[in-house]
Amino acid sequence: MHSGTGTAAQSPVPGRVPLAVVVVDESGLVSHWSTGARRLFGPAREDAVGRPATDLLPVSGALPDGPNSEAYGEEAAYDGLGPGLDSSLEGRASYPAAGRARLEAPRRERIDVLWWAYPLVGPGPEKLLVLAADAGRLHADDVPDGHPLERIAPGFALHTDFPGADELARGLPAILPSMSVGESARIVSQVLELGYPVLEFSLHDRVPVTADWGVPRRAERKARREEAARAAAAGLPAPRRAPDDADDLEYAAVREHLEFLNEVSGRIGSSLDLSRTIIEVSRAVVPRFTDVAGTYLREQVVAGEGFPEGPPDATTLWHRVALEHTDEPGRWDDVVPVGESMPFPAHTPFFQCMTSGQPVLVPRITEEMGDAIASQFEKRDIRPLITNRSMLVVPLKARNVVLGFMILLRHRERPVFNDMDRVTGAELAARAGLVLDNARMYTYQESVAETLQDSMLPHIEPHMPGCDIATRYLPGTLLGRVGGDWFDSIKLPGSRTALVVGDVMGHGLNSAAMMGQLRTAVQTMAALDLPPAQLLRNLDDLAQRLGEHYLATCLYAVYDPIANELELANAGHIPPVLVRAEDGRSELLELPTGAPIGVGGVPFESVRVPMAPGDRLVMCTDGLVEVRGEDIGVGLATLCESAAHPAASMDAACDTIIRSLNTRGGRKDDVALLMARLNGIAPEDVAHWSVTPDPAEVPRTRALVRDRLTAWGLGALTAPAEMMAGELVANAVRHARTRSVEVRLVRSGTLVCEVEDDDQRLPTLLNAGPGDEFGRGLRVVSALAREWGTSRTGSGKTVWFELALPRA
Repeated sequence: MHSGTGTAAQSPVPGRVPLAVVVVDESGLVSHWSTGARRLFGPAREDAVGRPATDLLPVSGALPDGPNSEAYGEEAAYDGLGPGLDSSLEGRASYPAAGRARLEAPRRERIDVLWWAYPLVGPGPEKLLVLAADAGRLHADDVPDGHPLERIAPGFALHTDFPGADELARGLPAILPSMSVGESARIVSQVLELGYPVLEFSLHDRVPVTADWGVPRRAERKARREEAARAAAAGLPAPRRAPDDADDLEYAAVREHLEFLNEVSGRIGSSLDLSRTIIEVSRAVVPRFTDVAGTYLREQVVAGEGFPEGPPDATTLWHRVALEHTDEPGRWDDVVPVGESMPFPAHTPFFQCMTSGQPVLVPRITEEMGDAIASQFEKRDIRPLITNRSMLVVPLKARNVVLGFMILLRHRERPVFNDMDRVTGAELAARAGLVLDNARMYTYQESVAETLQDSMLPHIEPHMPGCDIATRYLPGTLLGRVGGDWFDSIKLPGSRTALVVGDVMGHGLNSAAMMGQLRTAVQTMAALDLPPAQLLRNLDDLAQRLGEHYLATCLYAVYDPIANELELANAGHIPPVLVRAEDGRSELLELPTGAPIGVGGVPFESVRVPMAPGDRLVMCTDGLVEVRGEDIGVGLATLCESAAHPAASMDAACDTIIRSLNTRGGRKDDVALLMARLNGIAPEDVAHWSVTPDPAEVPRTRALVRDRLTAWGLGALTAPAEMMAGELVANAVRHARTRSVEVRLVRSGTLVCEVEDDDQRLPTLLNAGPGDEFGRGLRVVSALAREWGTSRTGSGKTVWFELALPRA
């Protein structure tokens, strides 16, 4: 607080006292607690904000009791301005009040406190402004002759009653808390209307209170240092000074800036989410440090890609990712919308900042500069928003690479950015850049992990011949989105489907890489139509050849929808759950457990289980049922119970299982879940013929196919189906040895035609010339079929093709 002495006809004589500023909201809680309040009352800002004001301001009564109370006489009532600060704090006073009270706090000397209380009216949450000062800090040389220190009292006066009133009124916002210009202007107008704070030395002598840090000027500090040096040379003790006199203005300002940076550092970086981090950084500086904050980032940062390469130039696109301001809502939205991308030419301060990597300070944006900046915004006129405002552009850097920059603007009414603000802005930007880079790196690594996992996990067809499939995959932790769990479904000859669930031991990229190798191996071996036990045996041998650390569990099942049979083999995996359609009963299938893949030397066994249409098979990894500190049997029992729960769809059934087992908490492992509803294929949807290896059987086969498709109401498929069936039978007749050729048509979502013979040599596409007699059959099949393939069987091979059924 800065006070002056003298009458209206005299110039004020400067004196200095630190001022405490406290704002109380409508609930009686402290919403602002200045550095001066901390010095005067003790609690730090973080301990004071949000607490009841009556607990923090232990002052009561307009005057202290004591021998000097009579000295005030009737003047001490201050024209009836209220009995004490507690009345204002409790909301009982609707008028401004001032007083002098005694502060008594534990472990502190008693202090006489001067205070002013302003009730605030308006839309904001602030309801009371309290200004307070230590009366003892008024030095004797601050007091006019004839006015003892004890007679000084706080009061109010119209700000026009003393010299320099307009200048003091303009400086009044400096003692108020940092807030938006609108809120600050509202409080200032109320203070001026209710009465400017003054110090009263008598009924006629009033001097204004203005903002000051309560520190000596530079010349005075130099004189005091010289005085202390002379005292030391003379062997005398140094002159005693009040503790706060050792603080100079620069020190106090630096401390305020450091407190601001410390507060901002605590507010940003609470999340590794890039979007949330951007918003945190923008909101941290508005309105305390600036009134407008626009954040721009390079394209690679926004896209979550790798680290930007090379310095930016005039063609670099910058994405506006956030804009915070204290202006009227919507004022900036149409002119500078968030999400816009634009380059900045070399003549702008933004280009200078992003190429040099240093802050750029513009004390006031001139009309010429405003015109140059506005030229970047095409038909939108940004000049009214920026002209005559103070601007600071700070780079957001990490590892000496500019990721983006922030444009900070202050309203015309606020002090312009200075060199200390430049330093503060640079430090703020450095911290923000580090936080943004951490979020960018996490976003990039998360994207890589998700891409890797998605590329390794198959995209399962929901409908296979005779069965419907639904799957779920959950990473073990948010920080580890890649793992070794996998599932798969593989189309096999004879309208069969292989269902696979596996779990590579461990987590992370190594496990994911092993999983990718094993999954590819399973698909390759399944194409050979190996029995489940033999497939696991071969997979175990492969894992041992790949390395001693390749350990995995695997459950492999083959479903035959025509025979309504399931053949399974297990390699150390948890057993599947079978839910019977007849009565909804669920059970764990008892299978020979087997050893994990990679152990070696352990036999695997297959088990055949008859199925009924509508039965459901649930296969999962142990991450779903296993919780640390709990027996796995509890999880398996919960799995059985939740799998039997009725559901409207396969996806809903999977979600029910996930919810039931996730509520137990403690899950750390990946989860892979595969559910298959085994519908089977009805006998009337299957046609089978045995033809002798005679060329005369080819036209008969075409006729059989044509008649069956007509009976099924699939006349639209007759021409291509009978042509391709004839080509496959002709090839089989040509290469068959002794037994008959088997032909089968299956209608199940698609139309499948299979031709089986006893020759294990697989056919291949040939380049037939104009004079070649053979080699065109498979080209016809390849051109007409939606899908076709070949596979070996135990006694020969099967060649098949598939056609899509016409829409109803």
